Amino acid sequence: MPVPLLDLRAQHALIKDAVMQALMPVIDDQAFILGAPVARLEADVAALSNTTHAIGCASGTDAILLALRALDIGAGDEVVTTPFTFFATAGTIHNVGATPVFVDIDPKTFNIRPDLAAAAVTSKTKAIVPVDLFGQISAIEEIRRLLPNMPIIEDAAQSIGARRKINGAWTMAGQTATIGTFSFFPSKNLGGYGDGGMMVTQDDAIATRLKRLRVHGGLQTYLHEEVGYNSRLDALQAAALIGKLPYLGGWSAKRRENAAFYDAAFSDIAEITTPFIDPANESIFNQYTLRVPRRDELKQHLAAKGIGHSVYYPLPLHLQPCFAYLGYTVGSCPESERAAHEVLSLPIYPELTRAQLDEVVAAVRSFFGR
Repeated sequence: MPVPLLDLRAQHALIKDAVMQALMPVIDDQAFILGAPVARLEADVAALSNTTHAIGCASGTDAILLALRALDIGAGDEVVTTPFTFFATAGTIHNVGATPVFVDIDPKTFNIRPDLAAAAVTSKTKAIVPVDLFGQISAIEEIRRLLPNMPIIEDAAQSIGARRKINGAWTMAGQTATIGTFSFFPSKNLGGYGDGGMMVTQDDAIATRLKRLRVHGGLQTYLHEEVGYNSRLDALQAAALIGKLPYLGGWSAKRRENAAFYDAAFSDIAEITTPFIDPANESIFNQYTLRVPRRDELKQHLAAKGIGHSVYYPLPLHLQPCFAYLGYTVGSCPESERAAHEVLSLPIYPELTRAQLDEVVAAVRSFFGR
């Protein structure tokens, strides 16, 4: 039985009526840019993330870009981040004119090491951008302890609804950063029917700036206080997300259940390292990612059996050709480089049936002769 890495059609079949009920009023009103659905989604996401403000935008990439601009980061500035993430994290730093500074990851969580981030700070550093990779929140409180005055842009594209316990209290993805950024790309745990993004903050002035930057730098029509962007969240996307948002908690719980099933199924295979979840975290498992020394051979084996899989990410950002000008070489971030050769993500979506889970497990175990 083939098992896809992700099956959005299976999800849609279960929630079609709820989403269509949310979409049809927008279509009937023919009001597609910003408006009431976006304002409602912003309020819902602010409540979910325990933040004062949420500001919708056109994509998760734009969310980071606008966050950098809102903090006046540009030419001559440096921004410390991880090389083991999707390209947008560093691409946006480059696109505002700043220089990405890459530091290595914790080999267990795949998230940025706070001590290395702090050590990389110079007089030119204007922000840290940690990434909540695969749905697990970074140790932002440790970054804050080491760098109490440094702005933090939390790339939470993969972690909406995730929690981290700080000083005994649960905090949500995006809650403790200067600005948190989310993505509603269709493959995310809360995915739209196209692109979309959101920024959250506790700061009133930053929120106002973000709202201005997303509409060509002006909150009043035809009056532009600065040069901004066309990065408005479509009302149709907001409506679709409103229809899906009530399901997010259940979906995330099912992903954790599926992850626990895999963990148990692979526990006797020494060559497999299953995902490590920091005890302080409740992950939403945007991806379930193994570490396997013979990764490429396992990929071929799974492909032959029709089991969906993917490598997130095969080449760390510090070794990408476009960043060659920064001078990083092989060995600059050894844990990121080692992870790139070992990681393999398996199907984890909540609609997986027990039969499909069994199929994935059997395919993996057969590779190891089990």
